[in-house]
Amino acid sequence: MGAFGAHSLKGVIEPELMQAYQTGVLYHLVHALALLAMGAWLYVRPASWIKRSTYMMVLGLLLFSGSLYTMALTGERALGVITPFGGVAWLIGWAFLILAAFRLPADEN
Repeated sequence: MGAFGAHSLKGVIEPELMQAYQTGVLYHLVHALALLAMGAWLYVRPASWIKRSTYMMVLGLLLFSGSLYTMALTGERALGVITPFGGVAWLIGWAFLILAAFRLPADEN
């Protein structure tokens, strides 16, 4: 997504929308890395709180980054109202991940 934006959108969309797109890319990258780590954690030791965290992280990714991508590509700024819901999903996902870390020794599926 970052390469697409850098090569295909630069100079095509307004600078403000390009900034929104780049914000979506940054948060997408960070949470994609977190999701990879959680996938490895689930592979080694399945735990219900990690699964819940994963679902919330994916939802956050779709709502937060997805709304910013769509807003930048379409110019429809009203889509920005969806973005905070993705942020809330991420906060819940991180909270679930913290719970998983504290419950690790006793957690069962």
